[in-house]
Amino acid sequence: MAKAAKTARTQKRKKAEENAPATLPMPALDGGHLDISSLETWLWDAACKVRGAADAPKFKDFILPLVFFKRLSDVFDDEFVGQVKEFGDEEIAREVIKADHEDALKTGRRPIVRFFIPHKYRWEAIRNHAVNGELGQFVTDAMREVARLNPDLQGVLDIKDYNERQSGQRTLDDDRLASLIEVVSRHRLGLRNAEPDILGRAYEYLLRKFAEGQGQSAGEFYTPKEVGWLMAHLIDAQPYRTVYDPTCGSAGLLIKCRLLFEQRHPEQKDKAPHLFGQELNPVTFAMAKMNMFLHDYTDSTFQIGDTFTKPGFAAEGAGIRKFDYVVANPMWNQDNYDETLYENDQWRRFEYGAAPSFSADWGWLQHIVASLNGNGRAAVVLDTGAVSRGSGSKSSNKEKLIRQGFIEADLVEGVVLLPDNLFYNTPAPGVILILNRNKPTARRGTCLLVNASAHFSKEKPKNALTDGGIQAVSEAFQRWETRPKLSRVVTFEEIRDADFNLSPSLFVENNDSLEHRPLHQIIEELRNMRSERSRLDTELEAITSRLRIPLSQK
Repeated sequence: MAKAAKTARTQKRKKAEENAPATLPMPALDGGHLDISSLETWLWDAACKVRGAADAPKFKDFILPLVFFKRLSDVFDDEFVGQVKEFGDEEIAREVIKADHEDALKTGRRPIVRFFIPHKYRWEAIRNHAVNGELGQFVTDAMREVARLNPDLQGVLDIKDYNERQSGQRTLDDDRLASLIEVVSRHRLGLRNAEPDILGRAYEYLLRKFAEGQGQSAGEFYTPKEVGWLMAHLIDAQPYRTVYDPTCGSAGLLIKCRLLFEQRHPEQKDKAPHLFGQELNPVTFAMAKMNMFLHDYTDSTFQIGDTFTKPGFAAEGAGIRKFDYVVANPMWNQDNYDETLYENDQWRRFEYGAAPSFSADWGWLQHIVASLNGNGRAAVVLDTGAVSRGSGSKSSNKEKLIRQGFIEADLVEGVVLLPDNLFYNTPAPGVILILNRNKPTARRGTCLLVNASAHFSKEKPKNALTDGGIQAVSEAFQRWETRPKLSRVVTFEEIRDADFNLSPSLFVENNDSLEHRPLHQIIEELRNMRSERSRLDTELEAITSRLRIPLSQK
């Protein structure tokens, strides 16, 4: 660092003309401390500024990178001021930071600032740029240059063209972009203004608000936060472990696993589990990375691409990487993988068979099991049909056969039936399937089935899983106990009798007026009722004939 300072002083004497052009004054760095409520209100106001609350989700790909860039720039300003105090000169501090950053990239060490922001592209430069038809291009150039200078931000900050056009017209013209920038500028997001967890929670809030307005497409990037918290409780990640999500979306499930650990072990944050994720959609991948940076989880590792066809955490000939925990909400009933993919898989993930072409649910579960180490556990959100399709039918069914294989291998620890209408892309309830590579001795040969369908509060636009429901389900698993109208420990013999149907509603009643019976019993009863009706019709016809009642009066 001393060498960098000496170099900077020499450059200052020799090249005074290199002073930053159109230098802007450093902004005041106090700005006040933001709480979660203030951040949420402000960020949603910023989103609505683009076009209004109804259309805000359409512009999330413009809004989220701006919020992220504001945080990067404000944090850099904070760190820059620290260097100015050390060297007593802004220009020397700027040259020291630049030289140190270049050396850090070459040597692989950590630089003295988190991310390097050139003076030309600071937030104040963006905010003060003229609204002259070139603002969108300037913002695009700023983000691409910062991403180039900071390799960790490539594919994260440089994904959006703020000069984008459709049918010859700007998607977001300079006037609306300037209005958005001005609203985002109302508050500082520096180190002293918003802790990473607060800013990260506000970002998650913004994602939820976008999900509320995006309907079917929301499921690609967002799982309801209450469901994520329940999965984190069921996993209960321990120190120095690894957590993986093969379909990570915006990384909410991963982040909640780590946040819960930090809540339970506030003095052991340095031992928090490391997070790994893969995401197919480039924009959603960028949101996941932003989410990690805003939570200050910079030790996380992400890959982009289709996990099914090209798993990012696998090496040629070395097999799939193993993790301590997996959390996932893969697209339900995915229908774009055919049987040849399962048969020709070089990583040998699908030992229990090929899933049907209309639904990859049990394909995803096999990838997840292959990604667990010898003591690994997983919590996976799926369509309710995944745990029951094929049961009660005499014809062969691929999903039932794979499900049977999982049960016989003692991989299934439990199933949780969720309430209706929680998810933004479907009104269906969904289930959480809990897998365990090494079940405790007392739990072997059994599964815990939980019917949490009544644990919800009606909210708009969707229902919400209650805190009481999360606690009740978590306690039932922790204590491994049968509870009236909630949970039941079921033996493999009972599951075999149910033809490997794992639907919690089949075994756990939470409504006294309802009776759940196996499908084959209901079908047999309907046959008997039909036969009885035929017999009664015959008797009635004989009686009316003896009484000579006309047919029309029968």
